[in-house]
Amino acid sequence: MKVIITLILTFLMAFPSGAKTIRLKQGQSIQEVVDKAADGDTLLLSAGIYQENEIVIRKPLTILGESYPIIDGQDKGNIFLVAGENIHIKGIKIINTGKSNMEDSAGIKFFDSKYCSVDNVQLENTFFGLHFSNSSNMTITNNHLVSTAEKEYQTGNGIHLWKCKDSHIEKNYVKGHRDGIYLEFVTNTVSQGNFIEENNRYGLHFMFSHNNSYIRNTFKKNGAGVAVMYTKNVLMKENIFEENEGPSSYGILLKDISDSEVVGNIFRKNTIGIYMEGSSRTLFENNTFNANGWAIKLMASCDQNTFEANNFFANTFDISTNGSLVLNKLQNNYWDKYEGYDLDKDKIGDIPYRPINLFSVIVEKIPSAVILWRSFMVTLLDRMEKVIPSITPENMLDNTPKMNPYDFGTKHP
Repeated sequence: MKVIITLILTFLMAFPSGAKTIRLKQGQSIQEVVDKAADGDTLLLSAGIYQENEIVIRKPLTILGESYPIIDGQDKGNIFLVAGENIHIKGIKIINTGKSNMEDSAGIKFFDSKYCSVDNVQLENTFFGLHFSNSSNMTITNNHLVSTAEKEYQTGNGIHLWKCKDSHIEKNYVKGHRDGIYLEFVTNTVSQGNFIEENNRYGLHFMFSHNNSYIRNTFKKNGAGVAVMYTKNVLMKENIFEENEGPSSYGILLKDISDSEVVGNIFRKNTIGIYMEGSSRTLFENNTFNANGWAIKLMASCDQNTFEANNFFANTFDISTNGSLVLNKLQNNYWDKYEGYDLDKDKIGDIPYRPINLFSVIVEKIPSAVILWRSFMVTLLDRMEKVIPSITPENMLDNTPKMNPYDFGTKHP
């Protein structure tokens, strides 16, 4: 009974019974109305342009737009500065923040906040879009963030979280920023259904961010793809990584990752599908690698990873490595380059498949040798290596290659 009474009192404190809706018209100062509003009030902004910046909110309020009113920061600093609980911003358009790496100028910046949300907000020509620090239980949904900066240093990140937890990032569109989504020291957060494209550096970049999930996102044509670093217990499920192309581009970079799952994803038309370094105890299952330069670059510093029930189609190289001893497991994958047979008709190849060919080992040591790809000499070398393996890692083989590709059906977005 005491628990119920406490919950009721907490709710009443957060949303007082006398809360009201205050309508603002173009020309009114948002800051002045915020200062006069009571806890729990709703500020309804009529359509129009409000030229204002450094709007500080420290009490429970809802900022609600009517027909996307425009808040123009006039290239000066931050536009909204938020620190508090139960603060919600919805249905507005934010343009023209200042541009400062020293202050991390942002369209909306949250400090030390809880149970806040940003929903259905449009942000254009902002340095950082949405910036959160030391906050929890944040909801970031249905927002549209576009930057037209041509260089990486000319813009900040679209959605930026530092030292946050227990949050939800869903159905946002981010284009043209430095990183689409950036997370550092972030835990127990779900990123789902976001479309992240053409950002200057990474579509998604996170470090030291444990126990997070990334589900059904699309990362397309970003500078270097997605970078996942110094993290454990990550679930990356049913995402699309495509057309991340360039001399140092990849679908995902996994560096010092452990105890994670990469399941049901599509890696399509990337220079490198997955680049792995110093990573261990991670499961790669039900993924499709299609038309990549390298499907997987698996460095010798990786161990105890399992690659099971994946499809490999039309990749230049399926797997390459820079070492002779590879302590990882391959099983039950489909390889379109497999030339074995199935005499017992159990749909599993009767002879093992070695996905690392000799030429991929040579290219790893001498990158310029890639110019010889598709030459007769390369074909001859690979045929010789298949007959008498001598340079490719002896234990890197799939003993149970599938004869037919998997049909993953509707698992992919």
